Formats: sequence, structure tokens, C-alpha cells
Amino acid sequence: MNGMSNHNLRALPPILRDKHPKAASAFTPQNLLREARRQKDLPDTPVPEVCILDPDGDMVRYLRATGRARPVDGWACYHSEMDCFEQGGREYGIIGCAVGASYAVLVAEQMFASGCRLLVSITSSGQITALRPPPYFILIERALRDEGTSYHYLPADDYAEADPTLMAAISPALANVGEPVERGATWTTDAPYRETAEAITAARAAGILAVEMEAAALYAFAQARAKAVLCFAHVTNQMGQAGDFEKGEANGATASLALVHAVADAWLYAER
Repeated sequence: MNGMSNHNLRALPPILRDKHPKAASAFTPQNLLREARRQKDLPDTPVPEVCILDPDGDMVRYLRATGRARPVDGWACYHSEMDCFEQGGREYGIIGCAVGASYAVLVAEQMFASGCRLLVSITSSGQITALRPPPYFILIERALRDEGTSYHYLPADDYAEADPTLMAAISPALANVGEPVERGATWTTDAPYRETAEAITAARAAGILAVEMEAAALYAFAQARAKAVLCFAHVTNQMGQAGDFEKGEANGATASLALVHAVADAWLYAER
């Protein structure tokens, strides 16, 4: 081997070996969706151009309970259900309970292969740096890559970054959503029950505001595939320390839906 011995290569953990992030994948979402449509006899129709990931499922449950949600008949994923709904005269697609980096990116790949143009993820998160009492939102500018999925899309680095042009386009709209929206860095973990005191202290010292489970992977996917993805943390808890997980009206669904609609309006205006 030139440059690196076999011994040194094997000293790397498997997550950093043989990734080749710029190489094409042998298995694509288009292939899976084609076969799923064939097997399920589904139409090849596009999903709404603005889609939402709702890892907690609060928005989906609220939309179904109020009679606003209906299934997307052409959604061909084997692993999830997509609903659609209208807000402010625009149709949105939404998938609930897509928790964790690998599942979120699996679904995101299939959304964009099915016609999505903007994906907004709003995930419940734990407070690391106390900016104000929960609940409040954070526009995630960058996310610490303490998960596995991002390493399949980008070379190893500490953070995955949001697209600065996309953030600039939607930033003015964040003042009009009815709940505070902060900005900054989060920590994306694959192991929520391994948030040790030592790890929390280190994250706080690095200026990290909250901990969640999807953003680093979604931003890595977005950068690698040149897709429009924005991730928000909905800070609702201090990791179960006392009186936590209070999200506001309709478990935070109404505030989250208002945020998505404001973001979509700003993005579509910038696209014109």
C-alpha cells in the first residue's frame, strides 16, 4: 500500500474505513422505490415539494386528530407512512417518528427521490447550554458528528454544517413564528442514554446549545447530495431532570407547523 501501511489502516475504526464518500452507491433510493411501487401497485406521483421530518410524531398526531392529514397514496417507502396536509394554501408532506440519524437520512433520500425540494426537520432536544427556559427552537447552524451515518456521506470532521445561503434566505422569517428561535450548534448522538456528565460538560465547553439525534447526518447528506435541508431543535427538556418535556400547545405541534410554514414561504420567495 502506498502512503499508509495495512497496520495503520486497520488502526482506524470500521466507521472510518473504506467509505469513499464521493463514489456512487450501488444501491439507490430510486431502485428501492421502483421495486416498491411495482410490488405495491402504486402510482409514480411526486410528493409535495416541501416535506417535514417529525421525529417525535407530535405534528402528525395533531394533524390526524384534527382531520387535516390524509395519506400520500404514492409514497412507496417500505418503512414509513407519509401524510399530507394544507396550511396557508400550500401542501406539505410529513413523516412522523423518523428517530435517529440513519432512519432520518434513509427517509430523506427517498423524499428527494420522490419530488421533495425542501426538507425541514424539527426534533425535540435536550438543553446543554441554558439560553432561556424551554420550550424554544434552535436553527441548527452546525451539528457535532457523534453518530455514524454522516461518515458515509462526508469525510471525517467534527461538524456537519447547514447551507449558509439557505439559512440566510429563511432567517428573516424566524421572527414571525410566535416562539423564540435561537441559532447555534447542537450535538447529534446515536445513544441518548449515554449522555454522560463528562460528555455534557465537554459539549457545553464547545459552545453546543442542545443535543438531538438527526441533524449531523441530515446536513452531511444535504451537502453531499446538494439538497435543501434545514434542521431545527425544539428544546423541550433538560434530559429528564425535573418537570421536563413540556412542549406547549398541542405538544408543540402548532408552533412547529407555524415555523415550517414561515420557513417554506421564505424559501419559495428566495427561489423566485
